[in-house]
Amino acid sequence: MIVADTSALVSLAAAEVLDLVIEEFDVHTTELVVEELRDTAEYEDVHGNAAGKVLKDSGITVHSVSNQDFRSSRIDAGEASCAMLVEELDADFLITDDLRALPELQNIVTCRVAISPIVLRALVKRNRLDAEAAQEQVECMAETRDWLGTPSYHRAKNLFQD
Repeated sequence: MIVADTSALVSLAAAEVLDLVIEEFDVHTTELVVEELRDTAEYEDVHGNAAGKVLKDSGITVHSVSNQDFRSSRIDAGEASCAMLVEELDADFLITDDLRALPELQNIVTCRVAISPIVLRALVKRNRLDAEAAQEQVECMAETRDWLGTPSYHRAKNLFQD
């Protein structure tokens, strides 16, 4: 079971793999993330288009979380709601592309916290996507999400190094 925040869902949609991810995994998110996606979808750019794609897909289970008051200087409201949801659901993964928040999220949840390209790696391991296609999708994510040369890009590339 995967809980994904706004940044991860936008990345997966931008790379055009969201449908495959939803088909292969049990994907959950929060109502607050859906609100953030609606806000992002108002922009007429690649991020807005990707957020719109996420909103059109009904394969993601959306939850209300009871206590959304937790935040920190690195964790925003959407990420905090996802952290609460992973604990409620006993999820296996929390997927976020916010590297600033990732270390703190790892300290407050019991599941594994990772960036969205790890889902592509899992699809390769499950023989649902070949390694070359997955790496092409990482490049697509990097270009679309302005990751080229960033720590997110290097971390994503390292996932596919044997």
